[in-house]
Formats: sequence, structure tokens, C-alpha cells
Amino acid sequence: MSCALEIEGLWVHARGAGREHAIVRGASLQLAAGTCLTLLGESGSGKSILAHAIMGTLPGNLHTEGRIRLAGTQVLTGDAHIAAARGLWGRQLAMLPQEPWLSLNPTMALQAQVAEVPHFLHCLGWSHANQLARSALDTLGLGQTTRPFAHQISGGMAQRVAFAATRATGAALLIADEPTKGLDVTLRDRIGELLVQHVRADADNALLTITHDVELAAQLGGYIAVMQDGSIVEQGPAADLLKNPRHAYTRALIAAVPSRWPTLISPLPGDAQPVLTVDKLAKGFGETRLFQNLSFGMREGEVVAVTGPSGCGKTTLGHMVIGIETASEGSVHWHSPTRACQRQKLYQDPPAAFAPRRLLRMAIQDLINRHRLEWTQVHELMTELSLAPALLDRLPTEVSGGELQRLALIRVLMLQPSLVFADEPTSRLDPLLQQQTMSLIVDYAQRHRFAVLLVTHDPDLAARSAHHTLSGLFGNASPEGP
Repeated sequence: MSCALEIEGLWVHARGAGREHAIVRGASLQLAAGTCLTLLGESGSGKSILAHAIMGTLPGNLHTEGRIRLAGTQVLTGDAHIAAARGLWGRQLAMLPQEPWLSLNPTMALQAQVAEVPHFLHCLGWSHANQLARSALDTLGLGQTTRPFAHQISGGMAQRVAFAATRATGAALLIADEPTKGLDVTLRDRIGELLVQHVRADADNALLTITHDVELAAQLGGYIAVMQDGSIVEQGPAADLLKNPRHAYTRALIAAVPSRWPTLISPLPGDAQPVLTVDKLAKGFGETRLFQNLSFGMREGEVVAVTGPSGCGKTTLGHMVIGIETASEGSVHWHSPTRACQRQKLYQDPPAAFAPRRLLRMAIQDLINRHRLEWTQVHELMTELSLAPALLDRLPTEVSGGELQRLALIRVLMLQPSLVFADEPTSRLDPLLQQQTMSLIVDYAQRHRFAVLLVTHDPDLAARSAHHTLSGLFGNASPEGP
């Protein structure tokens, strides 16, 4: 069996301000043609950096040691990525990036973004390319969408469009970086099936998947390598590793899936005051009706979860509650006056919350200056969320999605809001950090008596983190107990 990917002793260092920090530490991996390899591990452990080292797309301040070969072709030797390797992009090698927000063109129709791959890469006519694009989107449940641009669709829908475009390359080695984040269980399993189909379609095909989703790793099978703090701490056949993990971190990761969490919430105190009332809310786009006749209330310290399939209107509901989108029918009534800064949103796609060319330290300093806050709270929250202070001296594009998601949470919590609309606030995090982060959100909500509208695709996370769950947004929705 030929080898699709070989990595020998890969180190990736960040150098700056006279200091050097290792992000990937001596990683060695092999991926045989016709098989799957899943890289499983915590947010910020170096998984995505390893993928960018393979692609040759590392930022200029990162430096490498080691060797990488693709199908026997040397593409990395020491700190020199061979320029000819870029000729493999889209033909022998393709990557689904972690953030669809950054990978889709906001000015270009979604179908056209998928169609241009077979048109320009495989020289197909536009008619045939568009036919293939429509078929690919239909396979992913997007064939009937009436919202053609990236800013008009949900994060989960954007993830599927990016997946369709990547898969359209037909490249033998596919690197999928968090391909199912923000997707409900049904769609996660469908994407998993398509990834497995890619490997089975040709004996030369191979798949490297980067994820924190233990269930996806089990579905893909093949082999698993577990990464922690830049090092491969354990690897082996998927079934064996998940059943009998040897390393303590692997055992903790598997044990921390939301279905095994304790209940994170406490009963609301009797003096908890109403924050808002939603009365017979409805929303539609053209002829598409997302939901209707939706009524519920929220009190101080209360967490209300919203679950449902990707694209059903969960984020739209949150936007209407905090006042940045209007309802087709119904009303949102606030029981006491609130300033705009007291209605906060945690974005599903963290890059949307940060200026891309401004250091993270300055992004937080701006908030401190504007609202006369103190740095002490920043340091306390960073410690609680397992964030290194050195991250503040990087750009948003130089940290992982999970790290950026937690930094966005810090900015929201510092403002002492009346309500937080948390749109998939842990979608970029591994199970251990998911539990830690949700515990912090719930604890802060109850201690500081602000309400949380929690959008999540994970019913287990909702059941353990919320006082009530809104389900069935198509048609009449009603609160259910946890």
C-alpha cells in the first residue's frame, strides 16, 4: 500500500520579540492511500498549524524543522517549503479550512463559488460546472436555498458550501479541518459519510481530518492520532484507541463529551426578575417561513437553549431578540431599559467579532478604554478559560478558532450584560474546554444575573446547560424542560 502522506519530526516554531515558542513538537505521522487518519485534540494544540505546514500556508513568523512527503514527493525539508508543491493544490491536495467565514467570497453567489472549481480546475464548461455545483449543494441539503450569498446563510450552511467546493476539486488527499463544527447530529453524520466515500472512491485517495469531535472520529474509523500541547501523545487504530485509550489526556477527552457532563445549572432564585418577553414572534424570507407564533420569557440568570437543524432560524431568532433584525410578526418586550452594549452576541464564527489586522491586546484595550474597565478582570478570565497571556500579542488570524472564541467571550463578560445571545459559543472547542467554557458562562449568568439565549446544535449540551429548551422552530415552538 502506497503512502499518501509522511511527516517526520515536524517542529513549528513561532519567533518574535526575541523569543521562540514551539507550536508543533516533533510530530511524526503516516497516512496510507485508501485510509483515514483523524487528528483529535484540544483547541490550540497545533492541529491546524500542522495542516498548514502540509499545505505550505504557514504565516511568515512561523518556522519549521522536519520533513513532509506527499505521495513520495518531498514538499518540506527543514524550513524550506518547496514552491513546486503549490502545483499540487486542488489536484493532488485540497484543504477544507476551519473558518467558512474566511473561505467564502461575500460578493459572489454560493453556487458560482462551487461551480468555478470544476470550471477553472478541470476545464469544464460553465453549464456542466453549474450542474455539478447544484448536485453537490443538493446532496448537502442546500439545493433549494433562496439566499444565494454567504452573509444570508447560517454558519452551518456556510460550512457545507465550503465543503462542497473543496470536495469538487477531486484531489486525492483531502485535509478537512473541523468539517462538522456547528452542524446538528444528522448533518454531522452526513458529512462523515461523504468523507468516508471520498476514501472509498479511489484506491489512491486518503483523508486527514482535524477535529475535536470524538463521535466523528469514531464514525470515520481508520486511525487516530491524539495531539496535546503540540505533541502526538497517542496514536493507533480508531476502534482500539477509543475503546482502550492509554494516555491520561485521551481518557479525559473521551470522558468529557456533553452526554457525560453533570448538570451545570442551578434553580433560579425566587426573586429573579423578568428580563424580556417574546410574544408570537414570526420570521420569513420571501416565501420561506422559518418559524411562527413563538412565545417565551427570560428571567435574570436564566439560560434558554435553542436547538434545531442548521438553517432553521436559530441565529435569526437571536438577532431579533437583541434588536439587530426585525420580526415579520410579533414583538420582543424588555421589562427594564437596557443600553445597546448590554445586549451582547457571541458569534458562531469568531473572526466576525475582531478586526483582522489589529492585535488582540488592542481589541481588548479598546473595550477597556471605552467602558472604563480594568485589566485585572481580563487576566482572571484568561486564567479561568486556559488562555496564555502571550496570545494577546497576536493577530486574530494567528490563533486557533477555539482560542479566538474564548477571547470573544472575555470581551462580552467584561461588559456585565443584561442578555447574552450565545451563538454556538463552544463549536470550536474540544469537549474538555466545552465543559469548562459552558460552566463559566452559566456561573457568570447566575452570579451576575444576566440572561443567556444559547443556540446550539447539541441537544446533550443544551440539556445540561439550560433551564429550558426551545425546540421545533418550524411551526409552533414551546419551551421544554431540560
